[in-house]
Amino acid sequence: MKKLICSFFIVLNIFCVSICAQTEPQFQSYTAGESLTYEAKFSKIIKGIAIADLSFAVERASNNRDYLITSDAVTKGSLLKLFKQRFVQKYESIVDGENFSIRRTVKRDEQGDRVRESEALFDYAEKKVIYIETDPTDAARAPRQIASPIQNDTQDLITAIYTLRRLPLSVGKTFNLTVSDSGLVYKVPVRVTARELQKSILGKVWCFRVEPEVFGENRLIEQKGSMILWITDDSRRLPVRSQINANIGRIEVKLKKIESK
Repeated sequence: MKKLICSFFIVLNIFCVSICAQTEPQFQSYTAGESLTYEAKFSKIIKGIAIADLSFAVERASNNRDYLITSDAVTKGSLLKLFKQRFVQKYESIVDGENFSIRRTVKRDEQGDRVRESEALFDYAEKKVIYIETDPTDAARAPRQIASPIQNDTQDLITAIYTLRRLPLSVGKTFNLTVSDSGLVYKVPVRVTARELQKSILGKVWCFRVEPEVFGENRLIEQKGSMILWITDDSRRLPVRSQINANIGRIEVKLKKIESK
């Protein structure tokens, strides 16, 4: 049971995967006051059932120079009833307001009675990320620490989607993907495979179909599967939908609300 629910959350987190390139960004993605809310549904044979809500919000950091991005993923509905436990992941990411590099990631992961808190510090002078994980319910438990080499274009799982929105997407382009998660760093190829019309809360909109290779050996998810992202082909570059196919079934993530302050 726990293995299954962990797989759900790994897949949901991959929705925030980053695409990093050598080209100059063309679109503004960090808009203070913007809030995006998504709903995730799971299906295997029957019609999809709601399993989680995801939200992303951008604000100015306390120094009024950098950006603070907060993200929550919370189980609900049938999944909550099935496991009789609440699963929550909360992220806070600090992004440099000038070059948009990730500075710091704080995460809280709750899986029933199991709670983990972690911090990742990105040191570009030393070219490494230092990750420290603790158990707030057990002060005697030694912290888990990992250090890995990084490049300047490394992002975390949350700032990743904002990096993607800033890139000049076009059909046929291929990018390299650099993602740091739990102190480890992954590289994944990504292809922009089509331009398709999608139904969304914005109405019917033209979107780029983006396919990151996050499944497979030495990838973020070491199993068979596939993932597709649809991002609007306009100045907003809004991620309106994601489809993830894995051993556990299919997960559909759709944009449900947009707010601006």
